[in-house]
Amino acid sequence: MVRPVVYLVEGRVVCASCAGMRSLFACRECGREDHPYGSRCARCTLRERLTELLTDPGTGQIHARLRPVFDELAGSDRPQTTIWWLRKKPGVGPRLLRQMARGEVDISHHTFRNLPSDRAHDYLRTLLAALDVLPPFEIRIERMPPWIDEVTSGLTSEHEALIRQFAHWQVLREMRTADHQDRLTQTMANGARRRIRVAIEFLAFLDRHGRTAATANQDLLERYHQHVGRTLKYERTFLAWLRESRINTTLRVAHVFVPPPAVTVSDEQRWATVERLLHDASLRRYTRIGGLFTLVFAQPLSRIVAMRTRQVTIDIEGRVHVNFKQTPIQMPPVLDDLIREHLSHRGKSLHASRANGWLFPGGNPGRPLTTENIRAQLVQIGMKPYEGRKATLFQLAASMPAPVLAELLGITQNNAADWARLSARDWTGYIADRAR
Repeated sequence: MVRPVVYLVEGRVVCASCAGMRSLFACRECGREDHPYGSRCARCTLRERLTELLTDPGTGQIHARLRPVFDELAGSDRPQTTIWWLRKKPGVGPRLLRQMARGEVDISHHTFRNLPSDRAHDYLRTLLAALDVLPPFEIRIERMPPWIDEVTSGLTSEHEALIRQFAHWQVLREMRTADHQDRLTQTMANGARRRIRVAIEFLAFLDRHGRTAATANQDLLERYHQHVGRTLKYERTFLAWLRESRINTTLRVAHVFVPPPAVTVSDEQRWATVERLLHDASLRRYTRIGGLFTLVFAQPLSRIVAMRTRQVTIDIEGRVHVNFKQTPIQMPPVLDDLIREHLSHRGKSLHASRANGWLFPGGNPGRPLTTENIRAQLVQIGMKPYEGRKATLFQLAASMPAPVLAELLGITQNNAADWARLSARDWTGYIADRAR
């Protein structure tokens, strides 16, 4: 049990019990001295307020469906923070929980769909889903339909109908597929919105020139290209959808040659950063692990933050293996210690709403860290994750055959072969050598 040390006895600072004194910090209800909060501890105060908030008037007990919420919040590592949340003005989350407990609103996703999709409502909704009070859902997909309604509200009926078809049958379908494959990121969600916006801009351009999506020709598309002054990266999806839907089969975007990636980080710079991440205890542990996964194993941050605890195994001899895709890789010294410490700390400090199987759980219940959370901290120490990953791929591609690289790192065979060519190593005879 944690006790404040506030008494001086024989030159030593000790707690009230060791000094033979009555503690001024002991909770008058449970006797604990950690988390003091007035004459009671914060944990007892929190349980009382949660009981009042979540009691079903019909039974006089905690609402049956909201019992997981009570257990989760009452067991918080920082009860003072949860008390502050309950008192916070305007108290959107607590007020909605009270209404649910009293039967004034349904405990359902439908209730949230009729409420603003803001930070407060989304936090409570993700908390309820993480605790299995509500079925699982993906907040980035749920936010899309209201946003689509908003951006199409001022369009003509013809343009609105076309954009809605594109958004629901192409963009949202791609997002749902990515979510099903556990690879949907905030960057992809932002890109989805961007594709819808540029489709609206393209239709407005056609309208100004007396054409529609069905009657536009290649010449007008070229004029639009000159008008926007950039590549048609985001318009490409909309134009492909117009062809597949047989609305307009004539429009084509010329293939843009993409030069091979340039490696701008030297091996000396890369390994110097690796050394710092291995030994600089002032950096957050998850930042160090994420940066090392990038600089040693060429993993993108989007994949790192989406990792699950099941991808890490520790054998009976204490060796740590990480499975980035299919093949477990034994972690080198120091990094294996960091991973063990991370798993131990994670297991001690997280409750159900934060765990959910994520190796790097984020601040929102049931969600992992965002890529920006790690990227921003790496950039602060001079590491650019994307550039560092390219340098790692370049070095690894020069030291092993492309098929092995692809299997270990979870990249495609074509991608691995491209990096092998870039590193000027010819592994074309590897399969034959292996067969022999």
